Amino acid sequence: MKISFEKLNMNKLLSSVFVVGGLQALGGCAEVSLIGHAATEVSAVSDSKERTAKIRRVQKVGKPYQIKGIWYYPKVDPGYSKTGIASWYGDPFHGRKTANGEVYDMNLMTAAHKTLPMPTDVRVTNLENGRSIVVTVNDRGPFVHGRIIDLSRRAAQLLGVVKKGTAKVRVETLQAEKGDVRYMAKAQTAPEESRVASAAPQSSVQSASLAPPTAAKIAPNKQATSKTVPVDTPVGKQKVITTNQQAVTQAPVSETEIFIQAGAFIDFNNANKLSAQLSPMGAAKVYQVLVNGQDFYRVRLGPVYNVGEADQLLAKLINSGHTNARIVIE
Repeated sequence: MKISFEKLNMNKLLSSVFVVGGLQALGGCAEVSLIGHAATEVSAVSDSKERTAKIRRVQKVGKPYQIKGIWYYPKVDPGYSKTGIASWYGDPFHGRKTANGEVYDMNLMTAAHKTLPMPTDVRVTNLENGRSIVVTVNDRGPFVHGRIIDLSRRAAQLLGVVKKGTAKVRVETLQAEKGDVRYMAKAQTAPEESRVASAAPQSSVQSASLAPPTAAKIAPNKQATSKTVPVDTPVGKQKVITTNQQAVTQAPVSETEIFIQAGAFIDFNNANKLSAQLSPMGAAKVYQVLVNGQDFYRVRLGPVYNVGEADQLLAKLINSGHTNARIVIE
């Protein structure tokens, strides 16, 4: 499900008044701040010889919103790094408005996320095949339990997700340029969400060319190209495949497992009680982790061996009142 904001589309007004013989230029930009909407700040610059437009990318966090009775709280999260299940969407959303007012093009490198500011660039790594790409979050979703990101069709193709429909992934925010984020809410990261998944090994990196899809659209004035660009890494050379100006890195994969995390506690006794309570649903264990010098005790069920089984177990947990339960990949 995606949010349609066609009636709440961002309206912008840019006006400039130029006076002959004067040195004064007046410019204005009116922005409407809506749920998760991104804004582009435009300022007019002029002199006696020329007038140029200067565009700066600006992120907006947005206000909390509710979908099907569930509240979501957008926030700035520079250190965001989570593992989970990715899905993808194409038709019938192609050509419709996204949550930040853009038109969704399933052939571009974009994605939907529930809470990250828009636009936000994130690196998505398919933990099943080692492929990694960068996409821009410009929409809200996916509003399905157990999914952490919804990829555009093109992004899903490059990651090898289209045929299967879902994949185990890691999603990480990229470092934004200083001053690019408009803080509309205080950044807060829950302790149980702070653990960064270990990176895939970078040695002996393999690469392969990825052809564009049959129906893919190529941006105007850009020709389809495929070239290999070596990038220095601590362990040697890593190859980056560029297809239609879209970079895909390929790295070796490590074996991963799917767990359902029911909760995280500072008090071991509370974690132990929940583990015992959940034992009839499956193998429940308490895992100790150190986060910023503080011990936390995570209660997890699993491992489970496929996404379908994980979805069923997650639904049982949520229906039994554990609404913060989520799928994690380790």
